[in-house]
Amino acid sequence: MLARAGAPVTMVGRPAFVEAVNKDGLLLDTLQFQDTVRVQASTELSAAAGADVVLFCVKTTDNAATARGLAPLLAPSVLVVSFQNGVDNVEQIRAAANLDALPAVVYIGVSVPEPGKIKHAGRGDLVFGPRSDKTEGLAALFERAGVPGRISDNMAGELWTKLLWNCALNAISALGRVKYGQIAASAEARRVVRSCVEEFWAVAGAAGIRFPDLQDVDAAFAGACKIAMQMSGALSSTAQDILRGKRTEIDSLNGYISKRGAELGVPTPVNHALYTMIKLLEGR
Repeated sequence: MLARAGAPVTMVGRPAFVEAVNKDGLLLDTLQFQDTVRVQASTELSAAAGADVVLFCVKTTDNAATARGLAPLLAPSVLVVSFQNGVDNVEQIRAAANLDALPAVVYIGVSVPEPGKIKHAGRGDLVFGPRSDKTEGLAALFERAGVPGRISDNMAGELWTKLLWNCALNAISALGRVKYGQIAASAEARRVVRSCVEEFWAVAGAAGIRFPDLQDVDAAFAGACKIAMQMSGALSSTAQDILRGKRTEIDSLNGYISKRGAELGVPTPVNHALYTMIKLLEGR
C-alpha cells in the first residue's frame, strides 16, 4: 500500500517471493480492489541500507538473527518498527542487537496463495505508540497510503489485546483447519475459546496488564467472537504455517501464556494443550 501510494519501498524476502515480485509485481487482491504494484525486492538484508523506516516483519523465531544482520546497515536515525505478533519483540530485538524498535499492532487477515500474490480477507489497520513525533509521523505516513492507524499511550495493553485474539483463535484454526467464521459458528469451539480467554485474562491480571478497551473476561470473550466474525473468511497465520509445513509462532502466542502462567503461578491447561498440540504438528 505504501508503494501503491508512491513511496519508495524495497521488500526483502526469500528467493521465490523476490523472483515473482521482480518479474510480475506484487498482486494485491483486496476486499476493495485488485491491483498489481511494482516494487523493488531483494533477497539480501543489505537492501535495507539507507532506509528511513524499516518494517520488521519476520516471524518471532527469526528476531535475533534478523536484528543482528540489520544492525550494522542502519543509521542511528532509522525508525525500526516491529510489525509482529507477540508482546516482547521490541525487547528481543534490543537484546540481540541493541536496536531500539517501536512496537506496532497489526490487525489484518491475509494469505499468500502463491509467491507475489496477496489475498486480503479482512480489516487492515494499525496501532502505534506511545505518542511522539515519531509515532505520529508513522501514522500519517500510513494514512496517506490508505492504511488507517491510531496512536495509543498504552502499548502494553494494545499488544496484549492482540495477543488475546491470537491465543483465542489461531491454534484452534490451525488444529481444526478452519477459518475464523467457522470457529464463531460452533458452540463447542466457542467453549474452548472461552476457557482459553479465561486463562489468558488471569495471567494478564497477574502480570499487571491494563487493557484499554476490555473491562472484564466477558468483554474479552465477546471481543474474541467479534474478531472471528470481522475476519470470518481468514485462516489463521498459524494454520497457514502448519499447512505449508513451516514453523509457527506458537511459542510467542499460547506458549507465551503457558510460560508466563507458570512463572506467575496461574494454571493454563487449555493454552498449554493448544501450544503442545501445535508443537506436535510442527514436529511432523
